[in-house]
Amino acid sequence: MKSNKNNPKEFEHISSIINKILKTYRHETGDDLKNACSIWNSTVGKSVAENAQPFALKGRILIVNVTSSSWIQQLQFFKNDILRKINISAGKELVEEIKFKIGTI
Repeated sequence: MKSNKNNPKEFEHISSIINKILKTYRHETGDDLKNACSIWNSTVGKSVAENAQPFALKGRILIVNVTSSSWIQQLQFFKNDILRKINISAGKELVEEIKFKIGTI
């Protein structure tokens, strides 16, 4: 019986195997985050954009960095409107939830 261990044509690098597996389980959110960032300023307006910017997209949850707790409180009142406007601008349900946190802009 002949062993296939020494046949390099059948070897595949472990990173490519892992990437193939991960692609079946994860959503590609990089493009969606770029899309959310590109429409954010026009959606929320200049004063909000100066104090709050998208940081990450985890699934359908948009994480937004905000300059202070008072801005977080203010944005909570407008969260549903911001969600609706982002999804309309994106042409799809890009975001289901927005979470605000203090962070760098």
